[in-house]
Amino acid sequence: LQVTIDAPDLCPRYAARMFDVTVGPSPPWLAQRVEAAGVRSINNVVDITNYVMLEMGQPMHAFDLERLAGGRLVVRRAKPGEKLTTLDGVERALDPEMLVIADAERAVAIGGVMGGRDSEIGATTKRMVLESAYFQPASVRRTSKRLNLKTEASTRFERGGDSNAPLDALSRAAVLLEQIGAAQAGTVVDVYPAPRKATLITLRAARIERVLGMHVPSADVPRILTPLGFGIENADAAAWTVTVPSFRVDVQREIDLVEEVGRHHGFDRLPSTFPVLAAPQPTQDPRTERDRKIRAILTAAGLSESMTFAFIERPAAGPFCTDGFEPSAIANPLSEKFAVLRPSMLPGLVDSCAHNRRRGRKDVRLFETGSRFTTSGEGRAVGLSWSGSGNVAHWSSQPRGVDFFDIKGVVEVLCRALGIDNAELAPVTIGFLAAGRSAIVKSGDQTIGCLGQLVPALAEARGFPPGEEVFVAELDLDTISSLASSDDLRTRSLPKFPSIVHDLSILVGDALPAAAVRGTIRSAAPSLLQSVVEFDRYQGKGIPDGRLSLSLRLTFRSADRTLTDDEVDEAMNEIVAALAREHAAERR
Repeated sequence: LQVTIDAPDLCPRYAARMFDVTVGPSPPWLAQRVEAAGVRSINNVVDITNYVMLEMGQPMHAFDLERLAGGRLVVRRAKPGEKLTTLDGVERALDPEMLVIADAERAVAIGGVMGGRDSEIGATTKRMVLESAYFQPASVRRTSKRLNLKTEASTRFERGGDSNAPLDALSRAAVLLEQIGAAQAGTVVDVYPAPRKATLITLRAARIERVLGMHVPSADVPRILTPLGFGIENADAAAWTVTVPSFRVDVQREIDLVEEVGRHHGFDRLPSTFPVLAAPQPTQDPRTERDRKIRAILTAAGLSESMTFAFIERPAAGPFCTDGFEPSAIANPLSEKFAVLRPSMLPGLVDSCAHNRRRGRKDVRLFETGSRFTTSGEGRAVGLSWSGSGNVAHWSSQPRGVDFFDIKGVVEVLCRALGIDNAELAPVTIGFLAAGRSAIVKSGDQTIGCLGQLVPALAEARGFPPGEEVFVAELDLDTISSLASSDDLRTRSLPKFPSIVHDLSILVGDALPAAAVRGTIRSAAPSLLQSVVEFDRYQGKGIPDGRLSLSLRLTFRSADRTLTDDEVDEAMNEIVAALAREHAAERR
């Protein structure tokens, strides 16, 4: 018999032994034992191979020698298009990544999985070859799954085994076959191109003590490991060089040896101790506290939090892409509804608002914090969407629809809470917002958001009833965080000195923003002025065309003294002069 290994990477070792055999029924003791293990008794030869497999964990296979062409066994990869009819009578198509056992002409077995029908042992078999090999576990597992063929042999081979077991299994099978008078053993062929080197592991006494939490006497370690088949070399009080036996494929690292020592020394002898654990202080992400504050403010304002997908459909993203920006497309979207990354928080919020309106909700106020994806990359933002009533139904007031000033008030409160004390609104034209009812939010020279009424045609296209006004807002949280004042607790004592309040009515151009008027007033009397608030705006009878009357309430206070009327009058004169100089304002 000639044995050749052409694929040593898939079969490192292959051993075979020839027998003169008489095939017949198994003796009762053998048949009873294999059947007690759940294996069907077939004949004396097959039962012996199964018995050795159960006894030693080494699968074996028997070939009819007279049915092997050329008296050869070749361990190789399957050829393209090659087929084999296995012992279960199924013809199986093989691929070049599968390992087969072949004779001089054809494949006769699938390595580590199942033998072929053309070379099986039968009642007329007189000479046989008994195979005992070590196959690579990954190869057997891959072949078994591709063929959807699970066997007792493949189950054992794919879990790994002892590379030195093939010869021991052949010897054991030969003894049993001769014992039952079924065969006379012949020569052994063992092909082992690259013998496996023994695994050497350094085991340290300090490591044992650190893991187990107790001292194990140095003399006990060799006493425990040697009877288990481990070799001990260079033994001293601090460390040992341990040779792992080939059948212990589960021992690969030092910690595996520590487990063996602990298990045989006795886990019940280990003292109960609490582990020493480091308790580092968790770092608080400032965004977490910021988002918590946003939720508290907006829910207190009557809004409900919404959570929408960052993936949206392209038609929904288009109206919210400004300056010709194209939304980022998903390479492999689940569907067209999730084709692009949202460029704004508003598309999802608007659709959620419309979804609720279609289901009978008349007043829908939603907000969401999350990530958006623009030309500058990924950033955090908060979006608001408001439709329906602007006030709560109550007997003391008439219901009214939401307007620009409702959402403006919420945005101003939110900006102050986030540390933006100088937020101002400026008129702007944005494609998805209605002209004359939209604005950007600025802090100094930085734009931090926008707000206004959604274009009616866009609102209707997204599912709102015709004519319904929908107001939206969006703030850039990353920019706000970079501009915001400190989040540290700031306190101030109650005023000790009284304030003086003056009302001022002026005529200004009807296109002049109130924010510009406030800025001029603050610049003219920065040290004495505490606050300035608009409380009236009038156009009509008695007011020239192109002009409007704006009334403001100015509060003056000093932190260290009581102000006199002369000081306040002088400040008022400076304010009126500055308004006349910068805005051509006339005092009424």
